[in-house]
Amino acid sequence: MTSTPETPSTHSAPEPPRSAPDVDGVSDEDVTGWRRMHPVTPALKGWKVLVAVLAIGWFQVGENIEQAIDLLHGPAFLALIGGILLIGLIGFGYSAIAWRVTRFAVTDEAVHLRTGILFRQQRQARLDRLQAVDVVQPLLARLVGLAELKLEVAGGSGSAVSLAFLREADAEALRAELLALSAGLQRPGSVPVAPPADGAEADAPAPVAPVPFEVAPERQVYELPMGRLVRATLRSGAVPVLLLVAAGAITLAVVSRDISAAFVLVAPLFAGVTFVWSRINQGANFRAAISPDGIRLRHGLTEARAQTVPPGRVQAIRLRQGPLWRGPDWWRVEINVAGYGQGDQQQRDTVLHPVATRDEAMTALWLVLPDLGVQDPTELVTAALTGRDDDGGFTPAPRRARWVDPVGWRRHGVRVTERALVTRSGRIWRSVDVVPHERTQSLGLEQGPIQRRLGLASFVLHSTPGPVSPRVNHLDAAVAAELLDEQAERARNARATATPEQWMRAVGAPTPAVPNPVPTTAPAGEVPGAGSTVPTGPTTAPAGEVPGAGSTGSPVPPAAGADG
Repeated sequence: MTSTPETPSTHSAPEPPRSAPDVDGVSDEDVTGWRRMHPVTPALKGWKVLVAVLAIGWFQVGENIEQAIDLLHGPAFLALIGGILLIGLIGFGYSAIAWRVTRFAVTDEAVHLRTGILFRQQRQARLDRLQAVDVVQPLLARLVGLAELKLEVAGGSGSAVSLAFLREADAEALRAELLALSAGLQRPGSVPVAPPADGAEADAPAPVAPVPFEVAPERQVYELPMGRLVRATLRSGAVPVLLLVAAGAITLAVVSRDISAAFVLVAPLFAGVTFVWSRINQGANFRAAISPDGIRLRHGLTEARAQTVPPGRVQAIRLRQGPLWRGPDWWRVEINVAGYGQGDQQQRDTVLHPVATRDEAMTALWLVLPDLGVQDPTELVTAALTGRDDDGGFTPAPRRARWVDPVGWRRHGVRVTERALVTRSGRIWRSVDVVPHERTQSLGLEQGPIQRRLGLASFVLHSTPGPVSPRVNHLDAAVAAELLDEQAERARNARATATPEQWMRAVGAPTPAVPNPVPTTAPAGEVPGAGSTVPTGPTTAPAGEVPGAGSTGSPVPPAAGADG
């Protein structure tokens, strides 16, 4: 049984009609201001072809060491060097041609990207569907001061638009412009440009230049110490498995008296080392900040990433804890964002906090949903993290659920607040999922043959692709069916009153033709408005609040302390 809030049925919750710009009707001739990537881009992309060829050659000749040694002598070596240089030139030449034909333009409604040498392609990323903006700096790009700008747009796999590479300052300015336009702000206007001193005609009109959007100010709320990241990675489930694999390889070699027998376990050993390194590499220097543009996340060791998730783009949030993290009470906080759920992005870009203390986990939850819709949110979160049965007002699984889940049945539970649906599960691996009512995609009930005989059913809430898959197993069948009907009604009502996609229009942020010079620093406890202006009236936030982040006017907790 499934209920989809977007469909008009007894369980429907359709969104109110909203006017959307006619982006699809814009032709190539209507778009102006085309720009190219940085001229160094071919050099940063062309080397990948050379590395790929060297890797293929290594795997081919690596199987026969004697043949590989023979290639180092005589004319075969010169031919090998010549072939590598030729392939390198072809790779760099192709990258140079691709750079020349690749252009992008930014309008008030979309980002347009032209690519292709033999087959031309033009893509459009609608700003009203913008989910996140990332500034990515691989190691080589960081050395030369360049960055890649990635736009995540709701639209399924392959909907992301990548602008690589731009100067770091240009990438930051373009990110501020895109976030301001997607928020519903208008361009600040133009200012006159001083004419040259000599040779200028008296009657010639003064040239004008557009006023750029300023980067919205931010306030840091937490950061992850490197020591805690390393300790948490060593206490993760992958490290014990890695040690068992290493011990098995050594034991196998000793018992068989043949070291080559241990090479059977090289592949899983390499996978474990790669997992540990990726966790440390991606979580290094992790810090989060709040701004009118949304949630800003910065992390990465060899590849620096600066993510910006606009308000209301997080579809669901999960707090998860393994058994080895139980002692220090650490939690991993992950989110679902449309466009972030494919491939390796799910392990890299959907993390709101890699290793959070309980206070930091609550702070991360507040960043996404400042108002949980209860009088005592701390009690609710505590009961969700460590409670069981009906602690904290949760609706638990009945006692007969122990026949299908004898270990964790007492942890299964759900609680519905005015703003969100909260589920908890897992006795060994604890998990808490929070889904705002307006982000409900569809609902469903699942019932297997044993559940049917016991009068049980599993309640499933479908979200966008990502690490969070909210569900409550083994509820009473009647309770689950009633929850399905009630949650569909709540989702319908929440969507009817949800903040529009262009969130700054909901608070009436003014946009003057030419912005007044305003300092980017805010008074203690306040963050001014997005873009190039400081909103007044309803957008001015009192101390401890940030306008435009999550729910307008909802309190943001103070920055969580970081331990060593």
